[in-house]
Amino acid sequence: MKVDLHFHTTASDGRLSPEVLVRSAAELGFDIIAITDHDTVDGIGPALSTAQAFPGLQVIPGIEINTAVPDGEVHILGYFIDYVNPVLCSTLPQLHASRWNRALKMVAKLHDLGLDIDWHHVQELAQGACIGRPHVAQALLERGYAVSIRDAFAKYIGRGGPAYVERMKLTPTQAVKLITTAQGLPVLAHPADIGNLSELLNELESAGLIGLEVFYNGYSSDIISNLLMIADEHKLVPTGGSDFHGLENESMAGLPDIALPRESVERLFTLAGKKLEL
Repeated sequence: MKVDLHFHTTASDGRLSPEVLVRSAAELGFDIIAITDHDTVDGIGPALSTAQAFPGLQVIPGIEINTAVPDGEVHILGYFIDYVNPVLCSTLPQLHASRWNRALKMVAKLHDLGLDIDWHHVQELAQGACIGRPHVAQALLERGYAVSIRDAFAKYIGRGGPAYVERMKLTPTQAVKLITTAQGLPVLAHPADIGNLSELLNELESAGLIGLEVFYNGYSSDIISNLLMIADEHKLVPTGGSDFHGLENESMAGLPDIALPRESVERLFTLAGKKLEL
């Protein structure tokens, strides 16, 4: 199977619309993908509607919630969510508002640094979607203040950068509980750099965590092997994905092959009570 469980669209901070992303995934022969935009479900409806034209492609409705921990943040993925759940839909606008306010404060800080970034243009770059740091980074790139999106983060708006601003976030446990409230399956995203991983997993498992993102874009075989052992110890489903945003290259043609085992996909679908149509 060709599977990728971590895609972002223009509904949050990706560069491809949900419709284009789904069509591109189908053309590239994907069997299963998940739409996991940051703190929003706005891309799910258009993605599912587009997928109806491609019966060989299954689209999982998902989300990625950014959460706060004392030394930074961790991200919680949610799969097979009820994306019209009233509790979920009443919580996400608060997170959107905090993103909007943070971006506005970042632009103000950039002005204080002597960088002429236009707030209205940042809003245009977001195309009506939830404003994220990549939109500010794109504005920096266009003005010649950075040579790439990655460079913009490193120089200015990454954690610890001169224009970085914190925002309101849920805790990891709150995010896991929110996802389970929406009948979703919570998974800890890209966990290799989390220092207190075992301690965090114990806490999150009590809240309902079912998986660990093991097969992640850029992870070495050693990292994957170590995370597989941890997932096995905690009886978590090892999932995986590319975390595609299209920030540096909008084409999906160069996506890495995420070698997610069929057993992982089957376990995920079984937990969700869904039929794996392959």
